[in-house]
Amino acid sequence: MSSTEPSLKTCLGGIVELETCVYNASGPRSGTAAALAKVTKSAAGAVLCKSATMEKQSGNPLPRTWHYTGGDDEAAGAKASLNSEGLPNNGIDYYLDGGVIDEILDGEVDDPDPNEKKKPYFVSISGKTLADNIEMLRKILASPNRNRISSVEINLACPNVIGKPVIGYDMDQMEEILNTISSTMSNDTGMVWGVKLPPYLDFSHFVETAEVLNRYSGKNDNSSNPLRYVVSINTLGNAISIDVNSETPTISSNDGYAGLSGPAVKYTALANVRKLRSLLHDSIDVVGVGGIQTGLDAFEMMLCGATAVQVGTCHWTEGPICFDRICLELRNIMKEKGYKSVDDFRGKLKTWSKEGAAISRAAQRKKKQQAEGGGETPKKVASSSSSSNQGILMAILMVIIAMLLADKFAGGTLLPL
Repeated sequence: MSSTEPSLKTCLGGIVELETCVYNASGPRSGTAAALAKVTKSAAGAVLCKSATMEKQSGNPLPRTWHYTGGDDEAAGAKASLNSEGLPNNGIDYYLDGGVIDEILDGEVDDPDPNEKKKPYFVSISGKTLADNIEMLRKILASPNRNRISSVEINLACPNVIGKPVIGYDMDQMEEILNTISSTMSNDTGMVWGVKLPPYLDFSHFVETAEVLNRYSGKNDNSSNPLRYVVSINTLGNAISIDVNSETPTISSNDGYAGLSGPAVKYTALANVRKLRSLLHDSIDVVGVGGIQTGLDAFEMMLCGATAVQVGTCHWTEGPICFDRICLELRNIMKEKGYKSVDDFRGKLKTWSKEGAAISRAAQRKKKQQAEGGGETPKKVASSSSSSNQGILMAILMVIIAMLLADKFAGGTLLPL
């Protein structure tokens, strides 16, 4: 990238440096080394694996996913997606294996440069029990590949495991889990860790959640390895879509109930990121996820205070090329606005004002004029064309009058009377 181009660099948790602030969410296209290697080849700033369980599992029965595009193509540009996957993954040992990590971080390169800086590799875990999560954390900390893992994301928000509650909605349970995790992570001060949260829909839930999380920020306790970031939001649980032809749900598992993602949840995600950023200690970063399809979506998320953004549904439907496109679009927005780095606008969402509304209306008018072909130009062209037509008609009329006069004074019969 040219030194004159805006920088998308960011630093997660004050420790992990990312070349770009955009990377993949833990979810579709993140379960295998081959899939993650394609993320490595893209402009994504980090590579995050599928949420792992203790053992490999295949997940819920098919069909367990559904996309809505508003058109005939149900696999591209989804406006909304449902999934009830049930965490299909290869098990924690797979994502810690040295050969798997090699394949992921070399990004499908046949002869990788051993001196080339590798992208940060993040591991996500989602144990069925607290004991599972602690055992997986211990495996990570004891792994011979420990130093190749930049961060651990602990999923407290998955709504798709049938019969299991969403931990992020149970404050007492979340407190217990964070307390145990914090004690375990204190054994390794170099490991950056964060938690993935469900969407909150009530301000009181934001306050209660922030109070719990802030106790593990390092500000209120003596933890040697505090909570560094939260990821917000996971899918919005308990949505359902209907196939009107068969008059059944489109998802087979869990009686059709599934997690909602894609652009349909973006505005809830923006609100969650902004509210959490305002309530959490500055030492806890917020990673925004939910409905990010464009550079503009990423820009909005970072205005609300996100340190970085994850892409899930768009990665699912478009593939890893989406990271290149989103980063390019974000840079173009920054150039247009004169921003040199993401720090220039991160968390600087302005309050509504009449002046701001006027700026917005002017921008919309300009955009409309450009779409119509350059503002007033079409009207001028139309006016000029109208004048030309009037001139032609006038000339024809003059010729007819001249012919009538000539006919009259010459006594001829050029025109019938």
